[in-house]
Amino acid sequence: MTALYPLLLQAALHTRVWGGRKLATVMHKSLPDSQPYGEAWEMHDTAVVTNGTFAGQTVRELVTQFGTELIGVGNNPDEGMPLLVKILDAAEWLSVQVHPNDDQAKQLEGDPRGKTEAWIVLAADAGAKLVIGVTPGTDRAAMAQAIRDGNLENLLAYAEVQAGDVLYVQANTIHALGPGLLIYEIQQSSDVTYRLYDWNRMGLDGKPRPLHIEKGVQVSNVESLPKIVHPEGEVMVKGTYFSTWRHQLKDETRRLTTECKFQAITCIAGSVTLVAGEHRIALTTGNTALVPACISQYQISGMGSLLRSSQ
Repeated sequence: MTALYPLLLQAALHTRVWGGRKLATVMHKSLPDSQPYGEAWEMHDTAVVTNGTFAGQTVRELVTQFGTELIGVGNNPDEGMPLLVKILDAAEWLSVQVHPNDDQAKQLEGDPRGKTEAWIVLAADAGAKLVIGVTPGTDRAAMAQAIRDGNLENLLAYAEVQAGDVLYVQANTIHALGPGLLIYEIQQSSDVTYRLYDWNRMGLDGKPRPLHIEKGVQVSNVESLPKIVHPEGEVMVKGTYFSTWRHQLKDETRRLTTECKFQAITCIAGSVTLVAGEHRIALTTGNTALVPACISQYQISGMGSLLRSSQ
């Protein structure tokens, strides 16, 4: 069987009612039409390999084939890639959402994992905001009534952000991205989302998108608000499920180890080269590579900035 090597990935693109065109204009992605594209799923079961022997296969197909050689010991290959890396372009408000934790996802949906995520702000228009919860002191009954009355925005807590800011969105956190934000998102790979509020708008099909009031309110944290941080060093996120580092290269070479964990490498500016043994990948802005867990060490070099995520 052919050995694994660093995989250059083609993101799966998704249209969203709140999406824009920055995935093309800023992240240099080729968008197939003029629709609003809001999400590029950079590293996920649906991403397609574009280099080497496995070109044309999806990450999920390779997880099935190679198991822990790709995703590392402690992960169940039957559950697919445990993490999901996205780039999000918010031209309008995203819906206000909340995600269950692992235990709640199993209890309410029969899913193997909940959804904790983190946002790293890549670019922000002046005055761009996030929703980070509801005003402390709001009880669940008042929150549910505001959703039904169509005025939840009056109870939401907002925070302005700028490029380089980070928000760790623990499961149960009420959250939403506002207009003018380009975001790198790292999350548990889960589709369990409870939409609490959609700003009284129609979806792309001209119909209101469904809300999940009962379950959403049940799992929502109404007691506290998360803190936005602005890391100055390499460590951007350090959490239970994932960590993310920022590497800013100035015509230099950096040697990295995987510690037997897969690594997702996304170039966010400039160009870098990733080398592992005889394998070499050129990454430019908007490109993502997946380094399998079985590759113990590799190096990156060039002039550019990248984000590296792992478990």
